Amino acid sequence: ALGFLFFWICCASGIWIYVGFDTSATGARESLAAMDRGEWPLGALARALHRYSADAMVVVTALHLLRELSRRHYAAFRRFAWLTGLAALALLYAAGIGGYWLPWDQLGQWSLTATTEWLDALPVFDGALTRNVIDGDQVSDRFFSLLIFLHIGLPLALLAGMWLHVQRVSPARTHPPGPLAWGSAAMLVALALAKPLSLMAPADLGLLPARIPLDWFYLFPHPAMAWLGPGGLWVAVAGFFVALAVLPYATGVPRAPAARVNLDNCNGCARCFADCPYDAVVMVPRTDARPQPRQAKVDPMLCAGCGICTGACPSSTPFRRGEALATGIDMPSAAIGGLRARLESETAALEGGPRIVVLGCRWGTPVAGLGDRSTASIEFLCAAMAPPSFVEYALRAGADGVLVAGCREGDCEFRTGGELLAARLSAGRQPALRPSVPRERVRLVHAGRTDLAALRAELDSFRTALSRLGPRAAEHPPLPKRQEIRHG
Repeated sequence: ALGFLFFWICCASGIWIYVGFDTSATGARESLAAMDRGEWPLGALARALHRYSADAMVVVTALHLLRELSRRHYAAFRRFAWLTGLAALALLYAAGIGGYWLPWDQLGQWSLTATTEWLDALPVFDGALTRNVIDGDQVSDRFFSLLIFLHIGLPLALLAGMWLHVQRVSPARTHPPGPLAWGSAAMLVALALAKPLSLMAPADLGLLPARIPLDWFYLFPHPAMAWLGPGGLWVAVAGFFVALAVLPYATGVPRAPAARVNLDNCNGCARCFADCPYDAVVMVPRTDARPQPRQAKVDPMLCAGCGICTGACPSSTPFRRGEALATGIDMPSAAIGGLRARLESETAALEGGPRIVVLGCRWGTPVAGLGDRSTASIEFLCAAMAPPSFVEYALRAGADGVLVAGCREGDCEFRTGGELLAARLSAGRQPALRPSVPRERVRLVHAGRTDLAALRAELDSFRTALSRLGPRAAEHPPLPKRQEIRHG
């Protein structure tokens, strides 16, 4: 989201610069110098904002790449986003480096010369590009117009790549929260005012500058080429992108089994469609004889196997009659019926007090380490796979309290699971925890994989609070056996 914010700041400031920019090779530098002297309103501020927002975009892009790489977010259903992200990264650098040529000062001269020498190492050019910058007369207005065209066209291509990058996530988080957005923009403005940009002397192709003020965020390939040579830099760049591109195919990250729709229990309510973080569930016309107009359909290539759709399905309630719990959409790797059976058996085996059921997430704290004679733990594929009715069911089955342990806030493995879980438990989203469920006996905790000690402390605190409340059985009769429900 910050990357998108910095992109838009860069575009807005670039448009303002372009309005006052002389697009000729002879007048480009002077028009920017006039902006620095204040002859174009806010020109100096716009130039600095343009530069610093572009640098900031590189920083957050690099952090995003490292984060996704460390979490192995590059294979299976994430492969499309990973590959389009690599393409966007290449376009980001192509657009950024080209921007340094347009002032046509000594920095632009040095960068353009180094870039053409690098590209001329390819057989397809064979020295043709460098001939455009070997003397001043050949850097014509026509050639300069080509450079301007590239600096406008490449960001547009980058925007298309960014759009593709988020196509398989829903909703795509391309807007940071208001305070973060305004704070980041204010930071860039303060930096632009405190450290405005300055131009080098006009380009002189007969002169080699002795010192260049380098922007290491974008221009580091040029010193790298001086060390590796043009061919060596091509090997390094190609090796970097090829290694990342083959990563989704070479590491063997398993694809989780996709969700499956059971039409006998699907009424076409579209809650699974609304809650799927990856647009893997779509609503299509009904294919059986039931009267509902729609049914859910899962695209297995997009499905993350998170089970959030199962937690959204109204037929996932454990209070349904019958020995087998079959829901409208379920996970083959962790069927909701099997989880209900485990909840019943483990809750029935609790003794002592207060008796607590912990509903956990496979990607969060390993809740199995919390189990003891008065604590039962049930692990879901994602904490949002647990329907809110499971909380009530656990209380009715004999638990004195239910602790729901999700991932850290903003760090859900499946993007929106933590938010959906919190909204359902607070009755802000359907299916919701019913108002009759005593909220003092339900606690939502956010914890990561390494937070077992913190979660254990939270469990002890919850146990103390439940001890003051007394046994749940004193407030509500226990859940009858399912056979009794079935026979009335």
